[in-house]
Amino acid sequence: MADSGNWAFPDALQPSPQETAFDLDAALNAVVLLRAEIPEDAFTASILGTERAGNGVVIRADGLVLTIGYLITEAASIWLATNRGTVVQGHALAYDQASGFGLVMPLGQLGVRPLDRGVAKDAPADSPVIVAGHGGRGHSLKAKLIAKREFAGYWEYVLDQALFTAPAHPQWGGAALLGADGRLLGIGSLLVQEALGGKTVDGNMFVPIDLLGPILEDMLATGQAARPPRAWLGIYATEMDGQLVIGGLAPGGPAERAGVKLGDLVLEVGGERVSGLAALFRRIWRSGPAGSEVALTLSRRGASSKLQIRSADRNDFLKKPRLH
Repeated sequence: MADSGNWAFPDALQPSPQETAFDLDAALNAVVLLRAEIPEDAFTASILGTERAGNGVVIRADGLVLTIGYLITEAASIWLATNRGTVVQGHALAYDQASGFGLVMPLGQLGVRPLDRGVAKDAPADSPVIVAGHGGRGHSLKAKLIAKREFAGYWEYVLDQALFTAPAHPQWGGAALLGADGRLLGIGSLLVQEALGGKTVDGNMFVPIDLLGPILEDMLATGQAARPPRAWLGIYATEMDGQLVIGGLAPGGPAERAGVKLGDLVLEVGGERVSGLAALFRRIWRSGPAGSEVALTLSRRGASSKLQIRSADRNDFLKKPRLH
């Protein structure tokens, strides 16, 4: 497996042992490189690609790796590499659609100390943090936690309170967010733009680690959290000029099969007016679990229409991991 790159942050941007109250190198060594290969006929191949690379964080003594789920969904093979050069194959254990977390079990010894979990809700905004990617200090960035707020993603995804940091780390996927005590506060998900000090800056969005505790054992036991799967329509919606616009459709998904078209405006869900992505998705989920009927009122070229869409479980469209 090739190294994740020969680049490095300037020394002034890297964390140093003199500035930290914990064993910095040991914490950074818990972050591993993750590479996944996905079949060309996988449901997510056209969107996320067939070769995915990012980071993962060792969180238990048995080597269990926590990452962001989009890196490993439908993976046919996974490889993990440590800062010390150890390379082992991994097995995708679980992907929780609601949180975005993914779990990988290494099929060999990684030989690194796990990272302790912190409490993201207790981390104050504007506090110093470290965004750690695989590669040690050179790939780790001194940053600040600039916001804690709701996040809605166009792929039918909502977090009640996501973590936002700046400046941006260029290899954010699965990166570790470390608090001042060296504990894990979140897992990297996205590159975003945030308002800061009257200007717009590039930053990263992290899934808070607090979401893992209530679902971890179920994910390990069954591959998913012990909750009914959410109703999924297969829509990619966006907000434009105060309107909710269908910008994409999952091929063969419930919305496409029901006749939803690109450019349709979503006016109501279940007879209730909706505004904003988070409100749209939450209203869909309140219609019932996967398999429930969801009533959409749409506007197309100025004419409104109503559609009854039988929702689905998104996981039913994905290739399942298999043990090699």
